[in-house]
Amino acid sequence: MIEDVLLVPLLGGFFHDDQAALRVGSAVPLTPGYAAVRVPSTGLGIGLALAGGDVVWGDAVSVQYAGAAGRDPLVAPEATAAALRRDWVPAVRGLATGSWIEATEAAVAALGAHDSAALRYGISQATLAAAAATRSITMAEVVADELGIALNPVPVPLFAQSGELRREAVERMLLKRVDVLPHGLFSTPEAFAGMLDFAAWVAGRARELDGYRPVLHFDVYGQAGIACGGDVEAIAEFLLRVEAACVPFAVRVESPADFGGRQAQIEGGAALRRAVAARGGRVAIVADEWCNTLADVEAFARAGACDMVQIKTPDVGSLVDSARAVLACRAHGIGAYLGGSCAETEVSARACVHVAVATQPDMQLAKPGMGVDEGIMLAANEQARLLALLTSERDSG
Repeated sequence: MIEDVLLVPLLGGFFHDDQAALRVGSAVPLTPGYAAVRVPSTGLGIGLALAGGDVVWGDAVSVQYAGAAGRDPLVAPEATAAALRRDWVPAVRGLATGSWIEATEAAVAALGAHDSAALRYGISQATLAAAAATRSITMAEVVADELGIALNPVPVPLFAQSGELRREAVERMLLKRVDVLPHGLFSTPEAFAGMLDFAAWVAGRARELDGYRPVLHFDVYGQAGIACGGDVEAIAEFLLRVEAACVPFAVRVESPADFGGRQAQIEGGAALRRAVAARGGRVAIVADEWCNTLADVEAFARAGACDMVQIKTPDVGSLVDSARAVLACRAHGIGAYLGGSCAETEVSARACVHVAVATQPDMQLAKPGMGVDEGIMLAANEQARLLALLTSERDSG
């Protein structure tokens, strides 16, 4: 059981950026909670001191573009820690940790007015680690057991993301033969202006490597919609140009347009898919904006509003819901991308690898940070160690 809780402000793996300001090239912040257009990413470490002496951690973090597209605002670590010490910590002392889902639900319910997606995320990581420690099994085994999944110890493809140093990042990704690349961070009009040329260059470099067939995945943060004035037919034409530039590789484009709200995004995404299909295109549309919670994921999947959903774990909140979101995508026949943010920490990233191996999405994000090597190393090594352990247990059992 939980004997006590440690709360500590932390640094995240990158920055928080005011997306509203970036989209229009503003030098001053436009989203509440931002002191500048770019601020260092932060989080709140939640350490559960368990009976028996173990201390397990989960990190409450926000995504890079916190406060945008219906997302929760930035976490204020010091103020949040003070409020939780006063109101939440006394309520969770003595909480049993054997069941991940039950412990998570109880701990989240105790938040009361302090509830937020970031805190649900951090708490669910800590309770997952606590359940694994209590039961002497891996976090992946806890997830599979509590959701009734047959655990299949095989690797989940890694998606590497770049910062503004795109070409340097791609060279690093190619050397490491990542499964999916390069993301691209096309979040400003200036960056988006060179996106097609960059896509063609990435494809050309990948074609030079024998036997290497990655998926090419570009995130344009709604910039295609802005450039095309919101015209669905024009956006579809742009997506087909991206596809043509990337032959022979499978291509995905994330957030081609932001239609301004959840229902509008669902309807716009479905219309965009129809427009692409009518032109014979095979480029996959990946939902991100306005698809934040488990309920959002289920709604987008039911409506056929995309070919794949990014399950952005800090926005979804509880990792229980992120795991269920993967299963919901599979049930509706669309792709599941267990994502997240460069602004996260090593603790949240490791927990997500366990959820990925347990639920088997189509790909998982190599995070945190934008340095490429570090995120790939962390995710790949955590997965390799986990799979070695699970395979050893299966063979010996």
